[in-house]
Amino acid sequence: MSTLVFIHGWSVTNTATYGQMPQRLQQQAAAQGLSLALRDIWLSEYVSFDDAVTMADLVRAFDHALRDLHLLEPSVACITHSTGGPIVREWLRAQRDKPGSFSTIRLTHLVMLAPANFGSALAQLGKGVISRIKAWFNGVEPGQRILDWLQLGSPESLSLNLDRIHSADPASRGQFLFVLIGDRPDRSLYDHLNSYTGEDGSDGVVRLAAANLNAQHAVLSTQAGRGNLVDPLSLFLSRGPRCAFKLLAGIAHSGEDHGILASAAPATIDAIVRCLAVRSPADYAAVCDAFAQENAARDADKVELEPAGPFAPRVHIHDPRSLLILRLTDEAGEPLTGAGFLLTAGPQASPDLLPPGFLIDRQANPRQRSTVSLFLNYALLAGDARVPDPRNPRKTLRDAVIAHRPYGANVQPVDLTGLVHHALASTAPGEDLLTALGPHQTTVLDVVLPRKIHEGLFRLTQHLAPEDFRHLPPGDVIG
Repeated sequence: MSTLVFIHGWSVTNTATYGQMPQRLQQQAAAQGLSLALRDIWLSEYVSFDDAVTMADLVRAFDHALRDLHLLEPSVACITHSTGGPIVREWLRAQRDKPGSFSTIRLTHLVMLAPANFGSALAQLGKGVISRIKAWFNGVEPGQRILDWLQLGSPESLSLNLDRIHSADPASRGQFLFVLIGDRPDRSLYDHLNSYTGEDGSDGVVRLAAANLNAQHAVLSTQAGRGNLVDPLSLFLSRGPRCAFKLLAGIAHSGEDHGILASAAPATIDAIVRCLAVRSPADYAAVCDAFAQENAARDADKVELEPAGPFAPRVHIHDPRSLLILRLTDEAGEPLTGAGFLLTAGPQASPDLLPPGFLIDRQANPRQRSTVSLFLNYALLAGDARVPDPRNPRKTLRDAVIAHRPYGANVQPVDLTGLVHHALASTAPGEDLLTALGPHQTTVLDVVLPRKIHEGLFRLTQHLAPEDFRHLPPGDVIG
């Protein structure tokens, strides 16, 4: 097969981070008939812990390093961890958009282990806090510019992911992408000062939905009305190309015992070999189907009993979650800073019908305050069967949950009056936001309101005598 390049995650300072993964993978690949010699394996050493370094800098340096290999066969496969996944994806986009500036080396397989494709909730906490989390860093301060890219809802990550959603399927041209991620944090690495490190629905650093490239772009928009008190919002939905996505039971983001890279667990090795064995779009579709079935089996067995010493074990119900990245703007692209966004449920469009516990977390992007990431419990919104206690199936951990569809939204701008203003808006009857969500998936939702411009903003008059027009009536809305 082609040359295999391992690419580590952010703020790594030693190739010990790869553990026994390269050697064990080579052994397993050989046992299954894949030609993968140690001389074909390269380990990356890149610097991300310098505040001057940007994602674009790493992409250019990665391209240069690949050129220096002087490959006889101009193709590579990559296995990445964490931030390594977005680096290679940004390189693929640069190859496409700037063909004269980047190499023509072809990527055949990209196997991403716990990639922060849509970012990480931890990235917003700042350098000082993050550097204390020993599961992520090793004695260095993280680079601020890469940290900015990794914040949930960052313009850079959204640009990359929306580009994928609206682009052609790479599998059709023989380029195969895979996402493998552990299904829970390593509880021994929990940071009591930061609950994100033990968050269900994540591997302790990256949320499952934020790793998954099976993503959607939804738009709620309306036509500007002249006299509407409440503008109706219609839903338009685009789904990205299918991506092979697999959950690895009991695997976490970091750590020698349970980390997806360093532990080199047999389940991880087996999944990687299955990915590297893909040779055609038909093979890829078969792996996608198989991974989906295995994920469904994992989701059905979703109760974790965490030992708690002499006390009763802590119960974790690993429901599928969804990440909703919300952007509020108007038709001119102006951010609707301060606007209220309220989810509703049922034909009555009432927020009181939303299931308790459906909203797990929310973060506003610090550089784009009108971009907010909502972490939602998909199972509670979609409805879920009774969850029995595995210790005694007659006992119930959670009663059955009934969905209260359709789910909608109300938007309340702060500027409801003036020569230029915005109006209240609500999803139109018949629209259901649940259709835009998916289990373990991310949806980018753009809410676009019309600008209400009154004719009094610009008038022509034939009154030649001087006239004060500071207090004239605004007139009707244009359009």
